[in-house]
Amino acid sequence: MLNPLTTFALIGVAGLACQWLAWRVRLPAILFLLISGITLGPVLGMVQPDELFGDLLFPFISLSVAIILFEGSLTLQLRQLQDIGPVVRNMVSYGALINATLTTVAVHYLVGISWPLAALFGAIMVVTGPTVIVPLLRTVKPNARITNTLRWEGIVIDPLGALFAVLVFEWISAQQGHGSWVEATVIFAETIVVGSLVGAVAGYLFGLLLRHRWLPEYLQNFATLAVVAGVFALAENLRHESGLLTVTVMGIWLANMRDVHTEDILDFKENLTLLLVSSLFIVLAARIDFADVKLLGWGSLGVLAVMQLLSRPIKVFFSSLGSVFTFKEKLLLAWVGPRGIVAAAVTALFALKLEQMGYEEAYLLVPLAFTVIMGTVVIQSMTARPLALALGVAEPDARGYLIMGANPVARAIAVALRSADYRVLLSDTYWDNIASARMQDLPTFYGTLLSDHADKHLDLVGIGGFLGLSHHAERNHLGVMKYRNEFPQQKVLSLASSQDHAPNGKRKISDKHRGQTLFGEDITFSKLASLIAKGAKIKSTTLTDSFHFADWQQHHHNANSIPLFVIDPKGSLFWFTAQAELAPQSQWQLFSLVPSASESKNVSDSTQAVSSDSHLPNKDDASKKHNLPTDDDRRGEKRD
Repeated sequence: MLNPLTTFALIGVAGLACQWLAWRVRLPAILFLLISGITLGPVLGMVQPDELFGDLLFPFISLSVAIILFEGSLTLQLRQLQDIGPVVRNMVSYGALINATLTTVAVHYLVGISWPLAALFGAIMVVTGPTVIVPLLRTVKPNARITNTLRWEGIVIDPLGALFAVLVFEWISAQQGHGSWVEATVIFAETIVVGSLVGAVAGYLFGLLLRHRWLPEYLQNFATLAVVAGVFALAENLRHESGLLTVTVMGIWLANMRDVHTEDILDFKENLTLLLVSSLFIVLAARIDFADVKLLGWGSLGVLAVMQLLSRPIKVFFSSLGSVFTFKEKLLLAWVGPRGIVAAAVTALFALKLEQMGYEEAYLLVPLAFTVIMGTVVIQSMTARPLALALGVAEPDARGYLIMGANPVARAIAVALRSADYRVLLSDTYWDNIASARMQDLPTFYGTLLSDHADKHLDLVGIGGFLGLSHHAERNHLGVMKYRNEFPQQKVLSLASSQDHAPNGKRKISDKHRGQTLFGEDITFSKLASLIAKGAKIKSTTLTDSFHFADWQQHHHNANSIPLFVIDPKGSLFWFTAQAELAPQSQWQLFSLVPSASESKNVSDSTQAVSSDSHLPNKDDASKKHNLPTDDDRRGEKRD
């Protein structure tokens, strides 16, 4: 075994490598984390968690799971339950009982474990969890109804599943002469009451601190972590096993409390959760003993098959009877239900307690749990996305762009993007601009992207990037700051402004708030708007082996043409920016803004104009013919 410092460093590096690999191949990271833990633990013997943590192992696991659940519950908005509420309620109540019962029977008959231990395992396995659901949803991309249902189920059922396991464990204790059914029921009720009350009170009081700004901004993340840890410990001391329910209730309360903004806290918690999940899965997987896995035999695979093909589908179809879900949506819901960190942690905890009570076969529960976890993750990671596409319940790839501004510049670029089969959504606060965009059949959002209304009602399906094309530089940069964590960094861009060249730098926006600069440092909104007003058009040019990008640059050297973006033969789009130079290749499609003075020149047989008014109704024909701005355009340009 390595020394503790080296072991901790190794776990961190391995976790990072697994997360990066998962991002590259677009699979849930838990798969690679489990493989890494098994490799570092039982295979190489480099990580031995019991010796590394000692008595702190299970307290560390419990607190980490509490933080993960709190972070997940911060994303749950009650308005999401409008259509899916009854289904979620059914899935976490009698649906969970159906699932637990079928799993219990399978474990008893296929693995040969006694009824009490099989019942406990069945109770634990009702959980799914945000640690595996959220990464899987990012890959599968089902429609909003399925996504919200799986997220709500995964977060709510984790503490309820733990409570269910507590009830079964107390029943087992009663069988051993340590109590009675009445006592077990009282303990179960006390756990629910303590968890709900402490969570609600803590959420409300902490929400007041945030609402009235009684905490400085730099202390909010630290205070949140400290409060979550303190509330979890308080609930556990008042009633053992009530902590997970407490932090879940607290998170949901904060997420739905009026005038309480948790965005910055959520960003911090997401980063912390990423660290904890990566560490926990490696640590728990490192505790697996291959000898115990062999003892399970083929029965463990039989249990996995029952859970994947029988108990989950029956649970979903009974829970969704009479709902708004279509049959195809139910099929995907029935297929997706991976087990995660809560299942592994709770199983390990109760297995240890049962061994202390004299149940010799309790040690088999941990390898059986990891068999189910790895099986569900592998199967569903590889098949859920193709199944969602085949059923027609997957959202389109998020390759479109949200555009701040609906002025003539934004509309021209939006039309060019749409001609390349990219979705666009334009936002503006000026009605003239919105009206002109709608006349061109461009999707719009009338209002500011920085409003609560936008957060609740903006449809970002198929959107994966942000373009700041407003005349107001500050608005563009505020948009960058808002969406830089939601979209990939290379897809959050904005125009340069005249303030960027201020001599003293007092008016210059900080680089970290600007995103990538579209087209170049000297390409401002005013310059683009002026060119378009004088008749410039966006043209597409297909580069060939005989007409390279260098040839295009030489031909347009004196024409003030501006290259905007290129699309490769695979359909991937790349923007020209001030931060990076592009080298388009043959068969790439180049989109550029060409001034009217160069229109008479024969640039290339493969060059075609992208008309920004092809969807206008039959009015103002003269303006359409020459691609000149209409009166509405001029008014909008003055305002934005």
